[in-house]
Amino acid sequence: MSKFATKLPLQAIIALVWPILGKCGLGIFALGTFAQLGLAKEFRSEEIPLWSSVAPGSGGFEGEEVLEDRGENNDRVTGVSRPTLTLYLPEVQEDIGAGIVICPGGGYGGLAIDKEGHDLAKWFCTRGLVAAVLKYRHGGGQHQHPIPLNDAQRALRLMRSRATEWKIDPEKIGIAGFSAGGHLASTAGTHFDEGDATAKDPLNRVSCQANFLVLIYPVISMREGITHQGTRNNLLGETPSDGLVQKLSNELQVSEATGPTFLVHASDDDAVPVDNCLLFYRALRKHGVPAELHVYETGGHGFGFFRGEKSVDRWPDLLENWLDGRGLVQ
Repeated sequence: MSKFATKLPLQAIIALVWPILGKCGLGIFALGTFAQLGLAKEFRSEEIPLWSSVAPGSGGFEGEEVLEDRGENNDRVTGVSRPTLTLYLPEVQEDIGAGIVICPGGGYGGLAIDKEGHDLAKWFCTRGLVAAVLKYRHGGGQHQHPIPLNDAQRALRLMRSRATEWKIDPEKIGIAGFSAGGHLASTAGTHFDEGDATAKDPLNRVSCQANFLVLIYPVISMREGITHQGTRNNLLGETPSDGLVQKLSNELQVSEATGPTFLVHASDDDAVPVDNCLLFYRALRKHGVPAELHVYETGGHGFGFFRGEKSVDRWPDLLENWLDGRGLVQ
């Protein structure tokens, strides 16, 4: 099978070959063949808690987790107090590959868990990456900063700690995020450590560095006039100190150790100004970090992972090319 064909989802493969096979009377045979090849199920998944008991910082939390059905592929989760990783593993893993943690957006007030989470994870998985959707804590109050960052860092530590089991190269673990999830991903990408060898918790002995970043219409800055105000209020409160604002304005936190980054935004985004992406891209360039930026004329905010006919809907194709060029797809 060609390299191109192995990257197509099962539905696409069937759509291409079914008319030909049907005319030849081989349709039923083809279905059996697909099943034997392991293509009938492209991935397997499981949800893993980040902490076995109450997560630090969530003691006494009185909220309730709610999953809101907002239509096809548009569910929203609020009230998270028990953060988890939903892991997607390729059904057949022949080689050691890359892994990625995905942070859905939602203004740090909720999570667009499908179009900015599970849908992208499945797409990554069909391209040979181990993907994990992070259901992180949010909503302000006791779950303000640093709680979301703690969840993201622990997710990266968890993936790296189980790299051998999940067939991941520990030097190819990235993080992706949309909107406020992009802020969380860029925060994790610029605020990290190599682990503490003396820590009692074994996971805290593991590095939480992201080796690459994928940021889709991200909030990057907490500075007035650039940030998304609702996102900032939920994360930092209404009167954060100047020092905290600077610390969480990630265009100011890029270093030579920040991972190579892929960025997408739309010029007509009225919620999160495109300047967020532009400033981060310039900071990456200033520090010699490889970066690729795509700015669409139209697309607005929140287009997520959607394979439609608009130009902006094709950003995953550009991402796939970038991942391939960096040796991150199989």
